[in-house]
Amino acid sequence: MSRTLRVVAVLLLLFVCLLVSSPARLLALVLPSDQVVMQGFSGTLWRGSASRCLVNSPAGYLHLGAVSWRLKPLSLLLFAPRLDLNSKWGNQALTTELTLRGGEDIDIHALEASIPADLLRQFVPISLAGTLSAQLEQLSVRDGLPVAGDGRLVWQDGVWNAPNGPLPLGSYALDFSQPEGAPLLGEVVTLAGEVSAEGTVRLAGRSYDIDILLLGDGGLDERLQQALSLMARPVEGGYRLKLDGEF
Repeated sequence: MSRTLRVVAVLLLLFVCLLVSSPARLLALVLPSDQVVMQGFSGTLWRGSASRCLVNSPAGYLHLGAVSWRLKPLSLLLFAPRLDLNSKWGNQALTTELTLRGGEDIDIHALEASIPADLLRQFVPISLAGTLSAQLEQLSVRDGLPVAGDGRLVWQDGVWNAPNGPLPLGSYALDFSQPEGAPLLGEVVTLAGEVSAEGTVRLAGRSYDIDILLLGDGGLDERLQQALSLMARPVEGGYRLKLDGEF
């Protein structure tokens, strides 16, 4: 090995050692400040934690609670920080591996997450109960939109908090896949419950298309029928929900 290569190797080693021992608060300099807010740092940049973390979403900031991470230092040399992330806040939990590519570009791998369904009130004007969980093998997001990935979303023990009392619905799953460069296609299936939901979801860029058939054993509850009549078409034994547009 030439003298120059030895010097470069030593400098890289010193850089990695310095990086590993750097305080965790330096992570705030790497993360996009308009997308992620973290406070209460402890540990090191390589392996640390924060007592509070918020992530910006179209409906406002989403609270992740306390988070811990393990950063792969050499990924910083590629200007694409890669880290293992865990978060916990009450009944809300998340574990995943992230690659941050800047702005609204991110790669998500091996994600396991669960949140109370009532958090959806931040995104849609309806009160729901139950548990939402996600299992994603991988998902690539560019400019804030999914461009490739596959996984499953589950709504367990779903309940609609109707104005005059809660209405149990059932448990449902959305299995989706998106080859790179193609639209995201999902299939809605019923896992259990008196209200059956079957159909498809399609997302291409900002354009969406939803087609779901809702049926009930012995008919749907009158309260649910009244709500569905505002946005779905009645069919024998239930309603067909067809929505399309852009967001």
